Amino acid sequence: MALAIFDLDKTLIGGDSDFLWGEFMSEIGAVDSDTYQVKNQYFFDQYALGKLDINEYLEFCLAPLSQYPLATLNEWHQQFMRSKIDSILLPKAQAVVDAHRDKGDTLLVITATNRFVTAPIVAKYGIDHLLATEAEMKDGQYTGKVAGEPCFQSGKIGHLNQWLAKTGESIKGASFYSDSHNDLPMLELVDYPVVVNADEQLTQIATDKGWPSLDWH
Repeated sequence: MALAIFDLDKTLIGGDSDFLWGEFMSEIGAVDSDTYQVKNQYFFDQYALGKLDINEYLEFCLAPLSQYPLATLNEWHQQFMRSKIDSILLPKAQAVVDAHRDKGDTLLVITATNRFVTAPIVAKYGIDHLLATEAEMKDGQYTGKVAGEPCFQSGKIGHLNQWLAKTGESIKGASFYSDSHNDLPMLELVDYPVVVNADEQLTQIATDKGWPSLDWH
């Protein structure tokens, strides 16, 4: 038994949940469509290039959560799941998750996207453990700020180390599945790195390092 760790966006699902949430919020009129979609695309492109300013991005994407009651956001998220997420869940990803579960492995998703957006998606795969960027809440309302360190790039390792210390789990023998070169610190940390639906840069890195490369689409 070991840890089986998964990235979420473009790994377990065939798209980026944070980007799609921004599109959804634009479509329902919860944000100004014209300006928000332009910025949403800009940050998405910066991430792909490995140039994302995570703090600038989180200031942008968490702000709308502070403008509406939690009950409204939860109702919208159910619509979001139906309209944007259900169609990009990947059966091949589910099969790998199930295979690890059958071996008795501990399943964990670690993602830069905030917990509000990601938790219901992770639950769809039957995965109990999630490490994500945490959106600050006060008196049952999101503030638009980040709570703690963003779970991004090397920040994922910080979140993971805290979780390991809390749970007593071991990184020994762990596997990590990811699509993005932004996750290189995590891929280099584990004993069994696996690239999935990889971007061009990570595909080349995987080839150079002899890492297995999978396509779950």
